Amino acid sequence: MTETTAGPLDGVRVIDLSTVVMGPYAAQILGDLGADVVKIESPSDTVRNGSYHRSPGMTALSLNVNRNKRSVALNLKDETDHQRALELIGAADVLITNMRPGALSRLRLSYDDLAERNPGLVYAHAQGFRGDSDRAGHAAYDETIQASSGLVDVANRALGKPVYLPTILGDKVSSLTIVYSVLAALVHRNKTGAGQYVEVPMTDTLIAFNLVEHLAGRVFEPPLGPSGFPLSLSPGHRAVATKDGLACVIPYNPQNFRDFFAAAGRPDLAADPRVNGEVIDRADNDALAELIADCAPALTTDEWAEVCAKHSIPMAPVLELDRADEDPYVAEGHLLDVVEHPTEGPIRTVGIPVRFSATPGSIRRLAPRPGQDTEEVFAELREGSKS
Repeated sequence: MTETTAGPLDGVRVIDLSTVVMGPYAAQILGDLGADVVKIESPSDTVRNGSYHRSPGMTALSLNVNRNKRSVALNLKDETDHQRALELIGAADVLITNMRPGALSRLRLSYDDLAERNPGLVYAHAQGFRGDSDRAGHAAYDETIQASSGLVDVANRALGKPVYLPTILGDKVSSLTIVYSVLAALVHRNKTGAGQYVEVPMTDTLIAFNLVEHLAGRVFEPPLGPSGFPLSLSPGHRAVATKDGLACVIPYNPQNFRDFFAAAGRPDLAADPRVNGEVIDRADNDALAELIADCAPALTTDEWAEVCAKHSIPMAPVLELDRADEDPYVAEGHLLDVVEHPTEGPIRTVGIPVRFSATPGSIRRLAPRPGQDTEEVFAELREGSKS
């Protein structure tokens, strides 16, 4: 684990009333930054019941989204446990939930239910679609969000197949959006004393994310061209095979191309008129991408890394996930370390990517077993009410 420090969010209490990845990952990031995160959960969380585990409820995914939290097991349909949940939320700064609006209303845990009890509460509610839309309350998974945000259309244009991107991008981008939205609401609360309801609709978040570059010609009215960022949609926009592996090699300007072709032993291509103007003509992108792929096997990945560093050509080896912990950059940055979990034994944990010079985040607690901190949390609550 990283050296324990207070972190910039020391003193902030977060209640994680969410499941799967989106909400829990957001709450974990806040915990990494120093917040005291209490997770209210039941054993039915699908993340607790997935693949790869040494003991029940402690899956690989749960270990990846629940560190720096304490776990409290409560049955929110039970009146006694419901009251205990209200006590926790009443003493909190932030609540994160991705329950559907109907379920929150039935459990009397909507923002309106809680704001009077805790007017300073920042209530972050993430769901698939806007609460005032005709899709409000619809079931949503990462795949449906990729479809409804246009990401599947982008993949279909680039690959000729309407595939889902092979990562839960919708969940994780929405997690990051929850984090910055919560932090902004806390700044407002600290100025005014007033909390607020913060809605993070996944579809809206991913549409905004996707259209930064892909709105393209349709930024203008009337349109100056179609949607879709041409470089990203190019068939040649891919990593290439070197003599011994895979690498991303992206010559950016004419000099980059000339240096690349010269290093590959192709002086004829270095003299090509297409790479000897002031800029690269966008119409030549596909043809030049094919030439990069043809030339890349001339050198090993390490040799290309040396050449590209010398000539300021953007380049990176393709990180193989099964060998990620052997990568020098990963190892030196402690981005993937083996640590001893108190109940699960040796596990790999992903490092905190952001660095603060004065208040660095830290991994203070590894992911808890379901409900393991219930008594501790409520004992603290009782002590706090006496003081």
